[in-house]
Amino acid sequence: MDCAAAGNGKPGVPEDAQRALLNILEDSMAEKAQLAAAERALVNILEDFAAERTQLEMAQRAVLNILEDLEAEKVTVERVNRQLHQEIDVRRRAEESLRDYSAELARSNTDLQQFAYVASHDLQEPLRAVSSFSQLLARRYQGKLDSDADDFITFIVEGATRMQTLINDLLAFSRIGTRGKPFALVECENVLQAAKENLDVAIAESGATITHDPLPALVADATQLTQLFQNLLGNAIKFRRPGEAPRIHVSSKRQDGGWRLSVQDNGLGIDPQYFDRIFIIFQRLHGRDKYAGTGIGLAICKKIVERHGGRIWVESERGEGSTFYFVIPDERRN
Repeated sequence: MDCAAAGNGKPGVPEDAQRALLNILEDSMAEKAQLAAAERALVNILEDFAAERTQLEMAQRAVLNILEDLEAEKVTVERVNRQLHQEIDVRRRAEESLRDYSAELARSNTDLQQFAYVASHDLQEPLRAVSSFSQLLARRYQGKLDSDADDFITFIVEGATRMQTLINDLLAFSRIGTRGKPFALVECENVLQAAKENLDVAIAESGATITHDPLPALVADATQLTQLFQNLLGNAIKFRRPGEAPRIHVSSKRQDGGWRLSVQDNGLGIDPQYFDRIFIIFQRLHGRDKYAGTGIGLAICKKIVERHGGRIWVESERGEGSTFYFVIPDERRN
C-alpha cells in the first residue's frame, strides 16, 4: 500500500501534505482574488473621491464667484445708497426752499391783493371827481372854446373813463381769490343764460347767435362761473370778423374726472405764438383805438378756472376762429 500511494502522488510527498499544499494554493488564489477586488474597490473609491474633489473645487469656485459678485453688489449698493442720501439731502433742501418760497409768495400775494384792493378803493373817490368834473366841463364848454380845448376835454373824459374801467377790472381780478363765494352745485345752463343776459346789448348790436349742447351741473362759484362765460362770450363778440355776425357754440365733454367745456367762435382767430401771452394780465394783441378793453379779461378767466382747480387753454388759427377750452373737476365724482 505504501508503494501504491507513493505511485499515485508526487514522488516523495505525502498525500496529506499534497492536499494541504493545494488548499494553501487555493486559499492564496482566493485571497489574491479578494485583494484584486479590494484593489478595484479602492480604485473606485479613489475615483469617487477625485470626482467629489472636482465637484468640491467647482463648488468652491462657484462660491468664490458668488462672493465676488456679492462684494461687487455691496460696492454698488453702497454707491447707490450714497447717491440716494445725496439726492435726499438735495430734495430736502429743495423742499425747504420751496416751502420758504411758497410762504413768501403767499405773503407777497396777500400784500399784493391788499394793495390792489386798497389802491382801487383809494383811487375811486378822486377818479370819480375827475370824471364828474371832466364830463361837466365837456357839457358846458364843448364847442365854446377852440378846437384844442375841445380835444383836451375829450382826452380828459376818455382817460378818466379808461382809468375807471381799469380800476374796476383790477378790483375784480384781486377779489377772485379772496372774495369768492363758497362752492355749491351750479347748473351750467343757468350760468350761461345769466352771462347771455348780461351781454344782451352786445348780442343784439352784433347779431350774434349763441348755441349750446346740454351742459353739466358743477360744484363751483356761480358768480365767478358766470363771469367766466361772460368774458369768453364777450371776447367772441368783440373780436368778430368784419361784416360777419358772430356764431358762438358752447359744448361740454367728460375728461379726466371732470368736465371740459369749450366756447367756439368764428371770429378773427389768434396766431399760435400768442396762446400763452393772452392769459397774462394787461397783455393786448390789438390797439386800444381799435378794440376797447384793459387786457385783463382772459387773465381773470384763467384765475377763476385755477381757483376751481382746473386749467384753461385756446386752440386757434389766424382768420379761422378760436375755441377756448377749460376743465373744471367734478367734485361730486371726486
